[in-house]
Amino acid sequence: MYKIIGADGREYGPVTSEQVRQWVAEGRANGQTRVQAEGTTDWQPLAATPEFASLYSTPPTLTPPTASPKPLSADKKIAAGICGIILGGFGVHKFILGYGGVGLTMLLISILSCGLAAPIMHIIGIIEGIIYLTKSDEDFVATYVTGKKGWF
Repeated sequence: MYKIIGADGREYGPVTSEQVRQWVAEGRANGQTRVQAEGTTDWQPLAATPEFASLYSTPPTLTPPTASPKPLSADKKIAAGICGIILGGFGVHKFILGYGGVGLTMLLISILSCGLAAPIMHIIGIIEGIIYLTKSDEDFVATYVTGKKGWF
């Protein structure tokens, strides 16, 4: 038989070892909960008591809470958005997203027009960069990674 000091500072018991084990399983007692065995005068933590030490021999593995994980390839969103705004006329943002054909088209239009069409390609890049950066990660992945939308 045992007496327990609860989280509220009150003394409970006498209770059986089975009752103590049930309280541990329910989360009502833990390794730091003070316990006094019948016939003794000292209080000790449950984890230090031979009868209950096996309950605490392996500490529980705690995983820290994490923010919801980024969807697959959402990490390309920022790089593509910034490159679209800064280097949009050369199609760099398209290459980042894996759209080699579309990126090459933008690059060739800018170069083969001797730069005359480069401002138009740059405006397209700026618009697309802003669109990329303002979409949520989930929308970005659904539209540009999964959906493979090449333009706007």
